Amino acid sequence: MKKLPKLKKGDKVAIVSPSFAAPGEWPELYELALNRVRDVFGFEPVEFPATKKVGASKEERIDDMVAAFGDTDIKAVIASLGGNDQVTYIKKLPPKKFSDNPKPFFGFSDNSHFCNFLFLNGIPSFYGASLVTQFTTQPEMDEFTVSYLKKALFEEGEFELQSSAEFYDSNLSEGGELVDWYKPKTLGLKKKREQNTGWEWDGSINAEGLLWGGCIESVDEMLRHAVPIPSLEQFGGIVLMLESSEEMPTAEQVRRVVRAFGERGILEQVKGVLVGRPKAWYFDHQNSAEEQNKFRSDQQVAILETVREYNTSIPVVQNLDFGHTDPQIPMPYGGKVRIDSATKKIFATF
Repeated sequence: MKKLPKLKKGDKVAIVSPSFAAPGEWPELYELALNRVRDVFGFEPVEFPATKKVGASKEERIDDMVAAFGDTDIKAVIASLGGNDQVTYIKKLPPKKFSDNPKPFFGFSDNSHFCNFLFLNGIPSFYGASLVTQFTTQPEMDEFTVSYLKKALFEEGEFELQSSAEFYDSNLSEGGELVDWYKPKTLGLKKKREQNTGWEWDGSINAEGLLWGGCIESVDEMLRHAVPIPSLEQFGGIVLMLESSEEMPTAEQVRRVVRAFGERGILEQVKGVLVGRPKAWYFDHQNSAEEQNKFRSDQQVAILETVREYNTSIPVVQNLDFGHTDPQIPMPYGGKVRIDSATKKIFATF
């Protein structure tokens, strides 16, 4: 893996929309996020032609990505949001344009495809911190998220990952009102927080490897559509990283994706499995607290049971703060992670 340069205040960062152009759909949210980029981190955000263009073609989005990485004045690239169609154009990206100009990329969900593309070309990235989600929490950015973003952007070395004290999953405010992206007047409401129960740990051996994986729904598409992924030999040095989105796949659907890794021989090879807290509430699935807990528990059981059918020894740690959850750790995709089962600690190199 290439070594990514760290940033300093005053640097320019690209804002791009590799999937859905959220800035064009929610301009108020976009402006709030841009202000946070400036005020919290001291960067100058740079917009590209398709950043706000809802319905931009694949070619337009490819052009933006190539331009953002090719511009030497741009020191990092932040995705505005995810989506659901990167699989349809990821194979068309020109590898050399990116490998010749490595720089930090931040994004998750559908951006799993781009993170995998970068990984295969020797470029690490950060799985997390999309612009209109992590940069727009109220009444301010979550300090837990900010602390890990600063490690990714400014600091260097191995850091211990922590479990957040609390988290929020639903779009309900502390007063029970619905916080809706389509209704700007609700954006100032603070979302209801829940106490975090901590990590779910299984396995007693230590492990280390490079992080690879992403959103279960996107990884499923990689497997379905013959998108290039690491070789079996490469998986021998990888810690698998998985999480699920607001599509809220059932435990059985998740089991089948994890089983696909087993049947391909990947689970026998990987050094460990880290799983983010699953999204258990969305506008069209407004689950009660009890339903949310059951949804998470069912998915955790399905993942652990399936991994253990193919590998009985590697550490499997679930309910981590990455993926479709807040607060969030932008996980160093392609970076080294070390799992200490004796002390139940996890360390990642940023």
